[in-house]
Amino acid sequence: MAKVLVIDDDPSLNRALRLGLQAGGHDVTTASTGEHGISQTALTAPDVVVLDLGLPDMDGIEVCRTIRGWSDVPIIILSAIGAENRKITALDAGANDYVTKPFSMPELEARIRVVTRGRGLDHDDPAETTLTCGTLELDLVHHDVTRDGVNVALTTKEFEVLAFLARHSGKTCTHQMILSAVWGSGYGAEAQYVHAYVHRLRQKLNDESAELINTITGVGYSLNCAD
Repeated sequence: MAKVLVIDDDPSLNRALRLGLQAGGHDVTTASTGEHGISQTALTAPDVVVLDLGLPDMDGIEVCRTIRGWSDVPIIILSAIGAENRKITALDAGANDYVTKPFSMPELEARIRVVTRGRGLDHDDPAETTLTCGTLELDLVHHDVTRDGVNVALTTKEFEVLAFLARHSGKTCTHQMILSAVWGSGYGAEAQYVHAYVHRLRQKLNDESAELINTITGVGYSLNCAD
């Protein structure tokens, strides 16, 4: 089944969706704010995002646009508003589907099957808990990092930056992509934040030569997983 990330600030609905979707065999993670949802999308790489538009910290449309800036993960919008213009705005922002509350669990499961169809999901695999990049290993559950078998102590933000790069290893990750994923969509021009954290990561990972974390001048960074 699919790895589902539910982004909704209603604890009762989150619980109902988690229990209902888990009963259908799905692996479910939840987030109660837009910024946490963006971070979880980057770190856990879900198969589908179920996104409520009425979030406490930012509009769900903005969350959708931010995620769509660096990921093609299917996004299903949940909303109590069924107005046509709201649906059009959400779909134009990159959403794949729009479900109006109230809805039934069978309907949501059917919509999940539709948006994930043909994406090559291996439903027998357990949820991904580690990332490996050459001699670098990241434990996504406990936020542990080792390189060449040696534990590397990282702060939460350092881990999130490294995990995002590892998730997209070999690809260019722009400053804006990293900022949006780790700090939230309210950030986009603060490239100095990324520079500072990459500098600290290189020091802790013994990568002063920048062979592991490559600099793409004026654009961003790329994680090199070659042994």
